[in-house]
Amino acid sequence: MRHPVRISKRNRVIFVAAAAMVVATGIWELGHGRASIANAKAPQESDGKPKAAPSEPTVELTASQLNSIKVGPVESYQFPVDKDAVGSISFADDLTVQVYPSYQGKIIQSLAELGDQVRKGQPLYTIDSPDLIQAESTLIGAAASLELTSKELTRAKDLYTTNASVPQRELEQAISDQQTAEGALKAARDAVRVFGKSDADIDQIIASRKIDPALVVPSPISGQITAFNGPPGLLVQPGNPPAPYTVADVTVKWMLADVVETDVPAFHVGQPVEVKVTAYPDRVFRGKISKIYPAVDPNTHRATIRSEITDSRNALRPGMLANFVIRVKNPVDAAAVPANAVVREGDGIMTVWVTTDRHHFVQRLVKTGMRRNDEVQILEGLRPGELVATDGAVFLSNMLEAPPSD
Repeated sequence: MRHPVRISKRNRVIFVAAAAMVVATGIWELGHGRASIANAKAPQESDGKPKAAPSEPTVELTASQLNSIKVGPVESYQFPVDKDAVGSISFADDLTVQVYPSYQGKIIQSLAELGDQVRKGQPLYTIDSPDLIQAESTLIGAAASLELTSKELTRAKDLYTTNASVPQRELEQAISDQQTAEGALKAARDAVRVFGKSDADIDQIIASRKIDPALVVPSPISGQITAFNGPPGLLVQPGNPPAPYTVADVTVKWMLADVVETDVPAFHVGQPVEVKVTAYPDRVFRGKISKIYPAVDPNTHRATIRSEITDSRNALRPGMLANFVIRVKNPVDAAAVPANAVVREGDGIMTVWVTTDRHHFVQRLVKTGMRRNDEVQILEGLRPGELVATDGAVFLSNMLEAPPSD
């Protein structure tokens, strides 16, 4: 029969101390081993400096690779605050006149053609007007009556001065008749003058005793004939459409554009407008907003804005499709870089490559804003004066995916 081994109190203490030392040694060696592994995995630069954090990857270029990169500073740029829209060109209604005759009649002759430039007062067409014929007949009769009464007055004066027995009442009656005839002739001349006849024309009618039935209808303004509906023989009446002629001042055009209702508060009368049409891609036509119509189309939820465009050379044609830009606020001064400096990554974020020595480039996340003339507004991520890759930024981003062998 075996007896249990008895361990003295002193031996127990020695045993526990030895076990504790073994455990502590193992823990230290395990921690030292992990630290060694971590240090072995930490990437080191050739000069002993650690690389940039994963959020800002760094690329180092060789001398030959630098030839593919252009570097420039972040600059301050004024970005205009604009709104874009599409509209169509139209003649200015308030500068367009439909030329009707003042009286009814048939067109005798058309004196201008569609597209002609005309001056104010230039004859456009003539009509055979019964009202003019009546007025000229009255004129001829009044002239004859004045001639007769004038002769009677001359005879009455001669008799009164040579024959004392002639009553004064006859002389006074002759004077009254002559004055009445003068008034009637003046009224008849004014009536004919209303039809557009000049004093020379009226004198000719009186002298020849012939009626001129042609009523001349002149252009009320200077401009271009934009519509023609008056062939000879057509019976025309005042205000009865279509008008025989339409004349417009073409040095100013309208552009009517439909804008989304959410943009309406940004527009105001008088704001400058820049217009471009596909027919003249290199020209910019300038004007200003002249009217914002109050109604919004319930189907499209768009409002109509009218702009007056200066067109001194009459290049724009009604119906042309036009793109226009309206300056709604003063320009914004902000940091900006060329468009080639900004890279849209696969996940949609925007990045640029920043450098301090033109040799090492660090990728930095930025927030972009407006674009104008190949300049991109930087809202966050860069400060004016910092150096960035202004050209070749895509090349740097591609190096992160597949670093070149050289």
